[in-house]
Amino acid sequence: MTGQPTSKPAPGPPPLWRRLISKHPVRRGGLLVLLALVLEYLVLPQIAGVRRSLYLLGRVNIGYVALGALLEVASLASYAQLTKAVLPPGASSFSRIWRIDLSTLAVSHVLPGGTAGGDGLGYRLLTNEGTNGSDAGLALAIQGIGSALVLNAILWLALIVSVPVSGFNPIYATAAIVGALLLAAFAGLVLLLTRGEEKAAVIIRNLVARLPFLKPGTAENADRVVHEIANRAKIMLADRALLRRAIFWAAANWVLDAASLFVFLLAFGHVENPDGLLVAYGLAYVLAAIPITPGGLGVVEGVLVPSLVGFGATRGAAIVAVIGYRLVNFWLPIPVGAGAYLSLRVTGDRKAANRREDLRGAVAVAKSLGPLVRHPGLPVGASPGVTPSPDGGPEGPGEDRLPPPPGS
Repeated sequence: MTGQPTSKPAPGPPPLWRRLISKHPVRRGGLLVLLALVLEYLVLPQIAGVRRSLYLLGRVNIGYVALGALLEVASLASYAQLTKAVLPPGASSFSRIWRIDLSTLAVSHVLPGGTAGGDGLGYRLLTNEGTNGSDAGLALAIQGIGSALVLNAILWLALIVSVPVSGFNPIYATAAIVGALLLAAFAGLVLLLTRGEEKAAVIIRNLVARLPFLKPGTAENADRVVHEIANRAKIMLADRALLRRAIFWAAANWVLDAASLFVFLLAFGHVENPDGLLVAYGLAYVLAAIPITPGGLGVVEGVLVPSLVGFGATRGAAIVAVIGYRLVNFWLPIPVGAGAYLSLRVTGDRKAANRREDLRGAVAVAKSLGPLVRHPGLPVGASPGVTPSPDGGPEGPGEDRLPPPPGS
């Protein structure tokens, strides 16, 4: 024995599963989306039965599928109109606001708990457009919470019609609890902004510090932004016309999206009663508000299919219709949103380059006019310190012209 400590062998590489499961939220979100994609399009059709699924796919009405996709586009356009309605007039064009919404939707469909990440990106893109931070923050808050309140109102109206006809289901109680929590959250937010601005500033500053996609130093500005949001919220709450527009576009977003699901059911041969459809739809999306998976992935499908079956759809038709609907509702906005984000970056870079070019031109003009500003009487082209002579020639500073000869 030499008395020297024995060297430990170098640790080997971590196992494959640990290398795949990264702490980075984007990579984890990507793995989750990939797993859900396999589950939704390979496992669920097996549950319905391969033969039955192929039979339904062979009888699908392509015209209804195209109509369902168009209704989904109209739903997304209504959401962009909601954003435009709650922003100050002239904040940005509808085209750019729609692309901002598509970009944030793509992020929220990829990141776990992605609504927060989507809102962070939306805030950054809106402020890049020149929107004031308080206006952007309030617009995102009204867009999210107000839209959820409208969804709850649609669900409760559908329940009032459906329960006497179809009876009570225990899942209704769960949805009611989630809806009550959303209402309480909205009431608490209003109270914080109108009665306790200082507490709201502390809470929101801590939350903003945890959001991705924000510029450095954004959290430090939260105190000022909260007070500006509170003042703007009081003005907006007093504007009845604005509230009516916001409620209309939020309702249009949900109703058109539900209509897309209805048409996809039609495409596979099932006609659903409107009250049953809205109850199933409302239950799915109210429960999807719980931030478990990106965009309610798995939650929406897991609630929609049994609910539609309970209202009379065959299991095979419900599964295949929900899969088709979620293809255009959840999966298609991911690549479309990525393209929208790239288009915003390209046009934003072009605008920035044009602004830099305009600034260079303004600096050049200012430099050329600088002597005139300092010496207002100086003719163009003359140099300061050299005064022109009456015959047009230059006369240096301090040089006296000789007096004319006598008699001249």
